[in-house]
Amino acid sequence: MLKIILFCSSGSSTSMLIGRIEEAAKARGIEVAVDAYPEAQMEKYVEEADVVLLGPQVKFILPKAKKICSEKGVPVDVINPVVYGMMDGEKVLDQALSMANK
Repeated sequence: MLKIILFCSSGSSTSMLIGRIEEAAKARGIEVAVDAYPEAQMEKYVEEADVVLLGPQVKFILPKAKKICSEKGVPVDVINPVVYGMMDGEKVLDQALSMANK
């Protein structure tokens, strides 16, 4: 099972994306667990993740996120703003899978 954690400014808008990612994974027969939290809670939850994705509204914290995540061996990246705006669970899942397989 792939554990994906999404971080955004409050955790609410990214929560809407969780269902789309889970639907995409189910359609492909891939087991995932997806959660969303406010970026301020990253240090608390990063150890639970296989992959960390940031909402585009918090892309400015990427350097801090890379430091936190690298210490735990967890890859991190920012979701493309267009993909995020479209709530495209397929493309976010593809991004997470690509990161996990590196």
